[in-house]
Amino acid sequence: MTDVTLRPFCPEDTDWLVDQHGGLYAREAGFDDSFGPLVRSILEAFNAEHDASCERGWIAEADGQPLGSIFCVRHDETTAKLRLFLLVPEARGRGAGRMLLDQCMSFARDTGYAGMTLWTHESHEAACALYARTGWDMVASKPVHSFGQDLVEQTWVYRF
Repeated sequence: MTDVTLRPFCPEDTDWLVDQHGGLYAREAGFDDSFGPLVRSILEAFNAEHDASCERGWIAEADGQPLGSIFCVRHDETTAKLRLFLLVPEARGRGAGRMLLDQCMSFARDTGYAGMTLWTHESHEAACALYARTGWDMVASKPVHSFGQDLVEQTWVYRF
């Protein structure tokens, strides 16, 4: 595989992202089939309503093949929300996750947001370790039953 590059998300990426999120989370975390439709609804709303001046999505790819995604959307006037951060297994360990996270955080900072927030699950150990290494703080954690699984939901924040 050649070097990983980033490109802007486009609406034609929607089906691939829904399939990847649904399939990966089913295989790796046991999520039920309610997760794919949630991802689709997030992407359809982004495609229909996002403000390109302060909201963006990126796709990591190599050899023309998509490998992952990340999105920066408005949470409120001063805070961006990181969404839909995903890497396919064959892209892990190659720096693609850090590349995506750095791009998203740089965009949020350059756009004028004072900070960022994200929602994840404790079981996403590699992503949580990356957040911690890059200065994010976990500010809330609670047990939930979501997507057919007992999970621990986490909220993380970053301040510029």
